[in-house]
Amino acid sequence: QVQLVESGGGSVQAGGSLRLSCVASERSDCMGWFREAPGKVREGIAIIQPRTGVTTYADSVKGRITISQDNAKNTVYLQIHSLKFDDTAMYYCAAGRFWMCAPSRVPDFSHRGHGTQVTVSS
Repeated sequence: QVQLVESGGGSVQAGGSLRLSCVASERSDCMGWFREAPGKVREGIAIIQPRTGVTTYADSVKGRITISQDNAKNTVYLQIHSLKFDDTAMYYCAAGRFWMCAPSRVPDFSHRGHGTQVTVSS
């Protein structure tokens, strides 16, 4: 069972930036981030394939976020720039299999952390 621990969330003003971290107990085929806000469906936003470094982003956040990794630390990062009020959500890190490696599938990954809250204020 892969254990995932997120950190880095908090309160930030609109226009600011934030970097989230996810430490994994072991490497997986595919790592990703999704978010969940009250009254909204879960939204997968980014994936990275640890073995190759290939990344893919959801259209809704493309250009404002960067997913990266430090394989030596089994850590995946999510950098969010130009934060908007609509970015307010609980952000989850997830680990999944290679054949599911797409942003839209991240909410369905078999392993996820407890999440870290991001709150954007005006």
